[in-house]
Amino acid sequence: MNLKLSTNSQFTIDNSQLNITGSKSETNRLLLLQALFPNITLANTSNSDDSEVMQKALEGREEIVDIHHAGTAMRFLTAYFAVNEGREVVLTGSPRMQERPIKVLVEALEQLGAKISYEKEIGYPPIRIIGQKITASKVSIPANVSSQYISALLLVAPKLENGIEITLVGEITSVPYIHMTLALLNDLDIKTSFEGNVITVYPKQEVESKVMTVESDWSSASYFFSLTALAEKASISLTSYNQTSLQGDSALVEIYKQMGVDTHFEGNKMTLVKQSDFKPKTLNLELNNTPDIAQTIVVTCLGLGIGCHLTGLHTLKIKETDRLEALRIELTKLGANIAVTNDSLTLVASTKINHNVSIATYNDHRMAMAFAPLALKVPIIIENAEVVSKSYPDFWNDLKSLGFEISEK
Repeated sequence: MNLKLSTNSQFTIDNSQLNITGSKSETNRLLLLQALFPNITLANTSNSDDSEVMQKALEGREEIVDIHHAGTAMRFLTAYFAVNEGREVVLTGSPRMQERPIKVLVEALEQLGAKISYEKEIGYPPIRIIGQKITASKVSIPANVSSQYISALLLVAPKLENGIEITLVGEITSVPYIHMTLALLNDLDIKTSFEGNVITVYPKQEVESKVMTVESDWSSASYFFSLTALAEKASISLTSYNQTSLQGDSALVEIYKQMGVDTHFEGNKMTLVKQSDFKPKTLNLELNNTPDIAQTIVVTCLGLGIGCHLTGLHTLKIKETDRLEALRIELTKLGANIAVTNDSLTLVASTKINHNVSIATYNDHRMAMAFAPLALKVPIIIENAEVVSKSYPDFWNDLKSLGFEISEK
């Protein structure tokens, strides 16, 4: 399904309110913890495809577990099934998922005594896992890999006989997501420590019954920060958000302040207001801790006519697509002067944006949603628009409720 997006020339967003579903990152962590500790109850969970796939895999008993495009599920379930004594599964996914590396996590689990083998290409899914009782507790893993590898180990650690001690080798990537995982463990009174490059999770076989409420997704909120920045006038309220959040993407508040967006909190409601047309000539950001919002930021900069230099993006090359290359191709179609390296992106300031460009999404939900706000500046076509269901199924309906004109193309 291809969608054409446009807005009228007098478009403004006045005091609109949206309810954003729970964070996919938090939900998938808590679903795994609930599988380990069934007396946990979850509220405000994500309605994303990824979370539904994760829940189905945890509840099912099939030998072949297909997680489709869900990268988080692939990492977390690899660790979960590795410590699920006596259970044998083949964990697989979409053709793209079978191109995304898993070797670092497999090798870390093997250090602990896990039994995992590759069904096709070494280092990549599908993988066969025979669940083991794990008694070893010390493991080392490169620190600059996806934090999901590290979180996968941390989440299963309480159920290991001797817990876990992870030594991170090198410079750590995506620290906020590691802190999110540890904070959720701490909420269950599971003892942890993170000192220097060593993370320790202590064993705990049982936890007290508890309701855990998932905060709404900050990555999903990013598109409304972009809309607010690009609109002539805007005020959008989003629920449910905390001013002190576990999610690294809450850095949006300070980043978009540089692009004229003020953020106000009242209870669990966050309101975004277009404050002014003040904007820098070039935005320089290091996004090592928040790579998932890079696409949103660079598209906002294009719409505002400003340049940007974004670094710390090396993990984007192994996402749903090579996001850096995808951005280069699609932004060039729009008339942008853009260059990418293995871990950075540079956009040259320009006020030119081509009209009615058809944006390929590469089976990547964030490509579809990051480019949508440009409809405030020029009509735009989003190809395979249904990919948003991976993380935000209600996205197009929410844009319509704000006044976007959306039709099938």
